Amino acid sequence: MVVLALVTLAATSGFTSGRPAPSWRLSETGVTARFRGLAPVSGRVAWVAGSAGTVLRTVDGARSWQRVDPPGAAELQFRDIEAFDAEHAVALTIGEGEQSRLYATADGGRTWRETFRNDDPAAFYDCVTFLDRRHGLALSDPVGGKFRILATADGGRSWRVQPTAGMPDALPGEFAFAASGTCLVSADHFGAGRAWFATGGGERARVFATVDGGLSWRVTDSTLPSGPSAGVYSLAFRDPWHGIAVGGDYATPETAPDAAATTRDGGRTWQPAPAEPGEYRSGAAWLRGRTALAVGPSGSDISRDGGRTWTEFDAGSFDAVRCVPGGCWASGEQGRVARLAWPH
Repeated sequence: MVVLALVTLAATSGFTSGRPAPSWRLSETGVTARFRGLAPVSGRVAWVAGSAGTVLRTVDGARSWQRVDPPGAAELQFRDIEAFDAEHAVALTIGEGEQSRLYATADGGRTWRETFRNDDPAAFYDCVTFLDRRHGLALSDPVGGKFRILATADGGRSWRVQPTAGMPDALPGEFAFAASGTCLVSADHFGAGRAWFATGGGERARVFATVDGGLSWRVTDSTLPSGPSAGVYSLAFRDPWHGIAVGGDYATPETAPDAAATTRDGGRTWQPAPAEPGEYRSGAAWLRGRTALAVGPSGSDISRDGGRTWTEFDAGSFDAVRCVPGGCWASGEQGRVARLAWPH
C-alpha cells in the first residue's frame, strides 16, 4: 500500500472573467506511471490505470493509494478503466493482437480475472464504457474496413464481438485515440443504449452514435481538423443532446486551431467553438450545468457556456478528466492524480 500525504498544486490564475477559478490539488501517488485511465466513483473512491500495468485505488479521497495491479500485467499498457464502486472495476489494456485485454475485479483489486484477450492481429482496442452495471462496450480500430465493437451483458465477466452490419464504413486511415478513456462514452441515465465514439487519422474527424446498445451506428463529420495524429480525442455528453468534442494533434500539442466543438442534437451536427482552448486537449468532462473542463499535456481549461468558449486555469499536464457527484478528478504523466478545488 502506498500511503502518502496530499500536496497542493498552485493554480496559474485565481480568477477567470471575474469569477473564482478552480485549481487542481495534486495527490502523491508514489509512482511514475502515466495514468490515462481514470474512474472516479465519488469524492472518496477513485481508480486510475496506466503504463507498466499499474492500477491504483483510493477509498479515502486521495489521501492514500493502494497498488492493485493485475498479476502478470507489468508489460501491458492500461488506457481505460471503468469502476462501479470501491470493489468492482473493469480495466482495458491496449495494443495489437493479444496486447488488447480486459480485466475485471469484484474485490477492490485484490484479485483480477482476465475476461477478454484479443486474438485478431488486425484489432486494436482503444476505449471501454458501460451503459449500466451490466451492459458495456469496447471499441477497436477498424478491422476489414469497419470499427469493431465488443459487448458485455454481465458487467464485464464475458465479452462478445458484435456484428458489423450496422456499422458504417471507416475512412482510409481512420482510427480512434486511446488517450484518455473517453474516445467511447455513454451514460445510463440518458436512456438504454446511448453511446458515442470519436475518430481521427483519416480525411475527416467523425463522431459515431448508437441508441440501441451498439447494434447500429450513425456517423457524422465533426468540425475538428483530422490528420495522421489529429482528430477528436475526447467526447462528453451532459444529456442526450448536448455534447462537447475536444482534440487536436498530439504531435503539436501547443497549437490546435479549431480543436473544440459542441452539439445540441445528440451528435447529428457539430458547431466549432468560437473560443477553443487553442492547444491539444485529450480529455473533457461536464462539471455541472453548462460548465465543462478540458485537459491536456499543456494545461487545463474551463468553459462556463456549454463548451463555446474556454479559458485556461492551470498549466500542469493531465491526460484524463472525469467528474462525478462529489467532485472532479484528473490524471496524467509521472503518476499525477488530482482533485478539483475551488477558492473559498
